[in-house]
Amino acid sequence: MSYNSIIIRMELDHATVDFGQVAAIISKTGGDITSIDMIRSGQDSSVRDVTVDASDSLEPQIISSLREMKGIKVINVSDRTFLAHLGGKISTQPRLAIKNRDDLSRVYTPGVARVCTSIHENPHKAYSLTIKRNTVAVISDGTAVLGLGDIGPHAAAPVMEGKAMLFKQLADVDAFPICLDTKDTEEIIRTIKVISPIFGGINLEDISSPRCFEIESRLVDELDIPIFHDDQHGTAVVVIAGLINALKVVGKRMEQIRVVVNGIGAAGVSICKMLLAAGVKSLVPVDRDGIIFRGGDYAHPMWKWLAEKPQVETQQGDLKDAICGADVFIGVSRGGLLTGEDVKKMAANSIVFAMANPHPEIEPEEALPHVRVFATGRSDYPNQINNVLVFPGLFRGALDCRASRINEPMKLAAARAIASVVYENELNEHYIIPSIFNDQVVAKVRKAVIEAAILTGVARRTPPDFR
Repeated sequence: MSYNSIIIRMELDHATVDFGQVAAIISKTGGDITSIDMIRSGQDSSVRDVTVDASDSLEPQIISSLREMKGIKVINVSDRTFLAHLGGKISTQPRLAIKNRDDLSRVYTPGVARVCTSIHENPHKAYSLTIKRNTVAVISDGTAVLGLGDIGPHAAAPVMEGKAMLFKQLADVDAFPICLDTKDTEEIIRTIKVISPIFGGINLEDISSPRCFEIESRLVDELDIPIFHDDQHGTAVVVIAGLINALKVVGKRMEQIRVVVNGIGAAGVSICKMLLAAGVKSLVPVDRDGIIFRGGDYAHPMWKWLAEKPQVETQQGDLKDAICGADVFIGVSRGGLLTGEDVKKMAANSIVFAMANPHPEIEPEEALPHVRVFATGRSDYPNQINNVLVFPGLFRGALDCRASRINEPMKLAAARAIASVVYENELNEHYIIPSIFNDQVVAKVRKAVIEAAILTGVARRTPPDFR
């Protein structure tokens, strides 16, 4: 169930109704008044804006009840979420003002020609003389928007705008949303390549599986700037960060645990890859057709890759079979797949990351009596696994060291950095992952990413604070 904040502008006839009655009817129908603003007050009537928090399902009932009350005229109803999106959520701003002809001649013609010539002679100067060094493209085709699916490029735009806001606010990275009106893999790859000169990095977002694997892989090979598919790798990095700390809580080691990953799409494949890189020796990938087992014959290229890994078990069956005796369950699939009886069959001191949105694979109330550490992708429960912990700091670091790519060591370093923000004396079952607003996260991720980039030879610049 989701909650919204709405603003109801209403006119009250003082001879017929008082505000106490209004408050009572809103409360009775399930709303919570959070603020009241007087717009106009007169002897006979008044106009007020009343802000009400309520679930989606109760909003129509609240409005209907108010309209039926004698002495109340509902003038307008505004959804604060929609109001926040009016005209879009981002804009571009110049870094210096153009006040006279002299200013104009420096930033545009004729002075700009000298700068263009300099870049033409040495293309690497684009990093110092254009926005390239601090600009990321947030690119989607709108085919796999979280919780909404294939809604297309126009409807995906608000998500991409929001991501651009987070880049800027959290890491001072300038990001621009680009929504492509095509589902053709080759056309997407070509389009990104031809627009890439102005960008220092590409953040791929909400592109459906399995196309997302080829798109990212090809772009990594064919471009010399960082390419990062956040749905895959952002999720995986935060999962590993949370798991590092959860294992400290339960007293287990990465190489000792048996891990079940359910939902082997974009995020699930990347999680499996990072689990193996982190040292997991016993892995059970599960999709809707059942367990992906070692030695199995699969058409899906990523499933085939997993089936060749020695750490992947040979056990066959379904999720109910896989969960028995598992130390860790990681779900990136769909809600309602597990029950309390299922998780009771896991090993002692079990860890469950149920990250399907908006409904997790098992509801917290059902899981918590039987598991030691529980995490979701939701903000209304402790231990939220949220990609926002990753991409701002990761791109800040990649841009600052001018990395040619984002590799596995950089992602693993980012995971360990996120985990380190939760200090040992703070760590417990309900706090294994820091808040997205913790100001240490971006700084620590940036530092770790730059160090890993330098060590692995993909950094083309050493930032001054690392010299």
